[in-house]
Amino acid sequence: MDALDILSDLDHVIPFFQAIFSADEQSVIGYEVLGRYYGKDGMESLGEFFLDGEIPEEYKQEVDHVILTKALEKALTLEEDVLLFINRDADLLMYDDGEVFLQTLLEYEKKGISLSRIVLEISERNYNGQYYHLDHLLTYYRTYGIKIAIDKMGSESSYLDRIGELAPDILKIDLLALRSTSTSHTYQNVLFSLSMLARKIGATLLFENIEMVYQLKFAWKNGGRYYQGYYLHYPEEDFISRSSRKETLRSLFHEFILAEKKKLSAIFTITEDFQVKMNELLVKNRKYTTYEELLKYLTDDLRDIAFRMYVCDEDGQQKSANIYKVDSSWILQPEYMNKNWSWRPYFLENIIKMRNEKKGILSDIYSDIETGETVRTYSYPLNSKEYLFVDLSYNFLDKMDLLLN
Repeated sequence: MDALDILSDLDHVIPFFQAIFSADEQSVIGYEVLGRYYGKDGMESLGEFFLDGEIPEEYKQEVDHVILTKALEKALTLEEDVLLFINRDADLLMYDDGEVFLQTLLEYEKKGISLSRIVLEISERNYNGQYYHLDHLLTYYRTYGIKIAIDKMGSESSYLDRIGELAPDILKIDLLALRSTSTSHTYQNVLFSLSMLARKIGATLLFENIEMVYQLKFAWKNGGRYYQGYYLHYPEEDFISRSSRKETLRSLFHEFILAEKKKLSAIFTITEDFQVKMNELLVKNRKYTTYEELLKYLTDDLRDIAFRMYVCDEDGQQKSANIYKVDSSWILQPEYMNKNWSWRPYFLENIIKMRNEKKGILSDIYSDIETGETVRTYSYPLNSKEYLFVDLSYNFLDKMDLLLN
């Protein structure tokens, strides 16, 4: 793509719009503005043009300005609550201290486009400037009502160290790598952590590059309010009906809800079954003098279920050795005695819950620190001060079907 060809033919530089849908209304809430050039080879994306380090920044800014102006002109026909997501590279934005960008927006504010409808998607991929200058500019933009989104979360760029400083309104999470159900649990856990982070800082999650229903389900399940991608809408030159995907999304969300309720019901049933089983086993094996003796008793009945067991007190102090399954044998690991696990997420919260309800708890899915396997832990109150922890094996969870989802 020749930069001079584009600059000498700006009439054929046009904005395309990719719709963004909401979970709560299942309708279009906004559009991301994308650059296109209608040249001799047909319609082309301007992505390579803006990423080309050999093209001077003043050329890129001129093309950016044309796209923005044409997009805003066209957006005058939209309803007043429809958002416009506008991409800006940090270096390019700071080229003139963001002045041209802001003045263009202010010009169209007079024509009826409120700046509170503008979402600035800032990319710091190769930013070479001082961050405090950029942060000062973004803070200034916010005084006009402009929203800030951090782009490319979950892809090759990591902005975790910047989220606290920018306090973005929207986090965009890229699901390009999540293109099959075989994607590693580790990667999925990272994306889940980002969703938890967004919840803590009050940011809205927008999942982009959704190309299949599996990705949409993941986004829905992990707190995504906004969705974007080819599965829902290919970029077009014109706007679409806000309700164009409403029935499809309603139907899919209903399927997601049914599947999630089925899984939660299964987990509840299994937890109740564990409660009954543990009650019976402890009555059967009530005559023990040490915790290690109790754990050895339990191995016969739990050999196809557990791979590790131990006892802790209410403060997280381990009161027994580990009993650990190696192939078909069980070994004691006395070196774990007196370790403290109160630092683990939800540990004390679950202790209090078990103490008050006098019932066991099945944990969520996590990766075991030592084995790296996907596991769940069943915790059971032996009494008001001591608690049994049973780490369930991957093979058992796999046989139970829904426990690994």
